[in-house]
Amino acid sequence: MTTDETSERAAAYLAAYDEQLRARTFSPELSGAERVGPVERILVPGEGGLILYRDLGGLDGPELDAFIAAQRDHFAALGRPVEWKYYGYDLPVDLPDRLRAAGFTPGEQETVIIGEAAEIAAEPRLPEGVRLHEVTSRADFDRIGALSQEVWGGDQSWLAPAMEGWVSGGGDPCTVLVAESLAGEVVCAAWVRFHPGTEFASLWGGSTLPNWRGRGLYRALVAARANLAVERGFRYVQIDALDTSRPILARLGLLPVATTTPYTWQPDAGN
Repeated sequence: MTTDETSERAAAYLAAYDEQLRARTFSPELSGAERVGPVERILVPGEGGLILYRDLGGLDGPELDAFIAAQRDHFAALGRPVEWKYYGYDLPVDLPDRLRAAGFTPGEQETVIIGEAAEIAAEPRLPEGVRLHEVTSRADFDRIGALSQEVWGGDQSWLAPAMEGWVSGGGDPCTVLVAESLAGEVVCAAWVRFHPGTEFASLWGGSTLPNWRGRGLYRALVAARANLAVERGFRYVQIDALDTSRPILARLGLLPVATTTPYTWQPDAGN
């Protein structure tokens, strides 16, 4: 593709993402969601809150400051942390400053990357001695949690019970895949969520043990999940990618369309 064609395709992807994913309304029964003004406020069982939106409907100045504070205070009353998912093209342009003033702290910036599932789908190419398969049991989710703990550190205790909920039918359908050595060691794990009513499937995870990196496991799991998306009739795959994943995804033909940063508030952060 030429530079102009690539730019046009990226712009079309972002438009579809805005119209389909960012504008979604979630089921309160499945997600604990409620609409408050322009945002969708979600309470994730066992975790914390999440604030999503397509845009803020023109809120600005003191009115916006009061709205941000009201969302923070809602979760403060519940004693729960909350993440405000900010995108680099959100308005007003000083929204990050207003979030920080309300006690929200920015996390690591990620890049929203989108591609055509049919163009990425392929037979996964695995290193010798590794098999790829779907898992559905809590024991396997615990093994994935241990992998995530080793790769990322921090507290990963939330992951196994969260996966159990996703796979059992809590919200958008989810399929979890692991790459496992012949010795029974989980060396890489990833999952895909299918978003009904949209053309999008989103890819998550892809954590790989350090001594197994550079052997194509991440690429194989992207291809395998793109296959699943095509089989279920989804057109696009979307990833919130860290800088470590971006080069691999670019080589596969996915395009960056925006940046996103989690702004989080913790109950012990004060006001």
